[in-house]
Amino acid sequence: MIKATMMGLVLAMAAVATAQAEPVTVKVWALDEPTRITETFAREFEARNPDVKIDVKLVNFANIVNDAVRAAATGTAPDITMIDNPEVALFASHNILLDLTPLLAQSKVIDRNDFYPGPIANSTWQGRIVAIPRGANTIALYYNADLFKEVGLNPDQPPRTWAELYDAARKLTDPAKHRYGLVFSAIASEEGTFQFLPWVQTAGADFDTLGSDGALRALQFWQKLVDDKVASPDVLVYRQNDATGQFAAGNAAMSISGPWELPTLQKDAHFTWRVALLPGETATSPRASALGEFANAIFKTSAHPAEAFRFLEYIYSQAARNWNEFGMLPANRSAAPQDPKWPDAYAVFVEQMKYARGRGPHPLWPQISKAIQTAIQSTLTHQSDARTALATAQASIDKILKK
Repeated sequence: MIKATMMGLVLAMAAVATAQAEPVTVKVWALDEPTRITETFAREFEARNPDVKIDVKLVNFANIVNDAVRAAATGTAPDITMIDNPEVALFASHNILLDLTPLLAQSKVIDRNDFYPGPIANSTWQGRIVAIPRGANTIALYYNADLFKEVGLNPDQPPRTWAELYDAARKLTDPAKHRYGLVFSAIASEEGTFQFLPWVQTAGADFDTLGSDGALRALQFWQKLVDDKVASPDVLVYRQNDATGQFAAGNAAMSISGPWELPTLQKDAHFTWRVALLPGETATSPRASALGEFANAIFKTSAHPAEAFRFLEYIYSQAARNWNEFGMLPANRSAAPQDPKWPDAYAVFVEQMKYARGRGPHPLWPQISKAIQTAIQSTLTHQSDARTALATAQASIDKILKK
C-alpha cells in the first residue's frame, strides 16, 4: 500500500514536472513581408528562451487591421499584433490594448526615452504607451543612374522639384522598350495615402486641408504624370513592393519607395541605382515625407502578457540590425547601425526622416485614409475631376474631425 502510494506520488510529480516543462505559446500576428523579420526574431528568441514558443501567423497588409479588430471583438485575438503606426489610435480608443507603461517602467531592456519623438508619439494614447515601435521608415526617390546618363541627365543632380521630376520622367520614358519614367503606389489602401500625403504637405496642405489649392496642385500633378504616360497607369493597383519590382526589372527608371526595398534591389537590380530626397513642389517649398513602420502591441486579453512583453523586449534589443538586415531605420536613438550597408542610401533616408510626418494619429484614421484614397482613385481614373474629388474627401474628413 505504501509502495503504491509512493509510486502514485512519483508519477504525479513527474506529471507536474512535464507540465511545467511545456513552453508557453505566445501567438503573434505579423505582416506578410519579404524580409520575414518577425519570424527571424521569433526563432532567435525561442532558442534563447526555451520556456516560450512564438507562434507567428502572417497576415496581408490590407487585412491585418480588420482581421485584428474582428478577432478582438470575438475573443479570438492573438497575444501580439503588428499595427501600422497611424492605426494604433484606432485600437487604443477601443480599450483593447494592454497599457505597457508599467512594464516599461520596470524594463531593464527598453528605455522609453530612447525613442525618437515621432514613432513613440504614434504609439501613445491618452498618455499611455500601448505599443512598441519596431522601427521607422520613410520614402525617397530611387533612380537608375545608368539610364540617367543614357538620356543625357546628370545622375549627380537628381530631380529637386516637381517640374524637374516631370522633365526627367518624360526623357526617361521609352514606349518602344515598355519603360516608364516613374512608378509609385496610388493603390486604394493605406500605401496610397502614405505615398500621396508628402506631395500634399510640400504644397503647404495636409490631410485635414484637402480642399486647399496646395492639395489640388498635388493631385493634379499625379494626374498629369499618369495622363501624359510618363508614369505607369498601373500605379492605381501597384503596392510599393510592386512598383519597386518594376523599377528593379528595368520597366521604370525611377520609383518612390522606402528603405525596406534595399535588400530586394541589391539582389534584383542589375544596374547602378541611387536614392535622392523626394522632390519638393518648388526649390523653396518645405521638404516632406511620410513616417512609416509598424508597432507591436499586446492585447488586453492575452493570457501571457509577461512572456509577450519579453518577446517585444527582444525585438527592441535587436534594433541596431534593422538597417543592414531588414531595410528600415531604428526607432530609437541608441541603435544606429555600425558600418551601414548602402551608406549613401542610409544618409539620404536619415536626412529624409527629418521631414517625415506622422499620419494622424486619430482613432478614425482608416476612415480618413479611405476618403483620401477615393479622391486619388476617382481622379486618376477620370471618374471625377481633382477639385471635386478633393472637396468630397474634405467634406467626409470634416465630419470625422467634427469641424
